[in-house]
Amino acid sequence: MHEMIFAGFGGQGVMLMGQLVAYAAMNRGKHVSWFPSYGPEMRGGTANCAVVVADEPVGSPVVAEPTALVVMNQPSLVKFLPSLRPGGVLVYNSSLIDLVPNRTDVITLAVPATEIANELGEVRVANMVALGALLGRTAVVDPEEVLTVLAKTLPKHRQELLPLNRAALERGRLYAESGG
Repeated sequence: MHEMIFAGFGGQGVMLMGQLVAYAAMNRGKHVSWFPSYGPEMRGGTANCAVVVADEPVGSPVVAEPTALVVMNQPSLVKFLPSLRPGGVLVYNSSLIDLVPNRTDVITLAVPATEIANELGEVRVANMVALGALLGRTAVVDPEEVLTVLAKTLPKHRQELLPLNRAALERGRLYAESGG
């Protein structure tokens, strides 16, 4: 079973990351839950979601000790890092987070997601870079399935963004597989 938390500020695409993982897993016949949580602000406030992917029905959408944590900002790292299960995977956006995590009992991937997204020409795909890094270190879902889901969910007038999202996902995956 994979229990994940995706966290950051509103507008960083953390909900989308969680949804893509959940739908990709569902397409493969897995049982899933996706549980969003928003701060009081619309954009720029805190946002996170919990995703559970399992072979059996999911008993609760609440994730107290995630096996994976993807954080896009420092407040989210401070808040959720203590709950990451020993042996879990931490992916954090080192472009925006100065704090170096001090956990030696987890796999830590400091991914310069914003920097990589800027190299690709669009800062808004930093979430896809981070998601690619997670998928490069875990077998939760196949990146191709994520792209299939994304193609189905993007509106027609945004379909031209698929190659960019593919490139961002791939760059994150390769970054993680190379050990960062």
